[in-house]
Amino acid sequence: MNGPEIHLEVDPELRLFVAHERRRGRSAVTTDGSSTLGHVVESLGIPLTEAGQLLVDGRPVPASHIPGAGELVEVRAVERPQRVPGAPLRFLLDVHLGTLARRLRLLGVDAAYESEDIGDAALATRSADERRVLLSRDRGLLHRREIWAGAYVYSDRPEDQLHDVLERFSPHLAPWTRCTACNGPLKAADKDSVSDHLEHGTRRSYDVFAQCTECDRVYWRGAHHSRLDAIVTKALDDFAPAPPDDTEESDRDRAPSSPSGAGD
Repeated sequence: MNGPEIHLEVDPELRLFVAHERRRGRSAVTTDGSSTLGHVVESLGIPLTEAGQLLVDGRPVPASHIPGAGELVEVRAVERPQRVPGAPLRFLLDVHLGTLARRLRLLGVDAAYESEDIGDAALATRSADERRVLLSRDRGLLHRREIWAGAYVYSDRPEDQLHDVLERFSPHLAPWTRCTACNGPLKAADKDSVSDHLEHGTRRSYDVFAQCTECDRVYWRGAHHSRLDAIVTKALDDFAPAPPDDTEESDRDRAPSSPSGAGD
């Protein structure tokens, strides 16, 4: 590439995306003189889903800006919490984020999940068609133009992944209201209506049930409840706004049941 040379500074949070020689601070980048700043940023490895404010010589510019010789370009990280206008906040997760998907659903967050690898193009199309924020650790997938909105999941540990998504997007939390298996809404169910789905020991030992309105899966406070309740409690403590007064019933108190037989 033989064109104007610019000077680039990348936010420390974004340096994992660029080559090692660009992680130490300001570096020189030679452009072709016609590509947009957005294209230049992506060519360096940074998905635009992760780029926040772009500054040229200290002033904000759009991604469509054409860099000129000698300009100092600063690439900031996305501000948190990140607002996603244009549709209700809901997510789409790729095949590698099953545990994160189940934990988001446990908290009542709308989280679609593809348990099979349907390919990058199909994921990007679904994100656009359903206006879902695509969550992935695949940097190449997040470079696809057709996705409606996206976010890189920075950790490979489910606990950290959940914290990252909740901190970044601040979704409304409504624990125990979604099916962790299919993402459908849960409704309260009496024992007689779900008895055909229960083992004898479960019918004898439990009285409070919920059932998915889409896949009919039945939930109760089974062996997994304490482990799942710990995930819910931590999320509510860290991210849920405080209730207006102490007399209101909390989300954790209203829990109809915890997902039985479903992993976290």
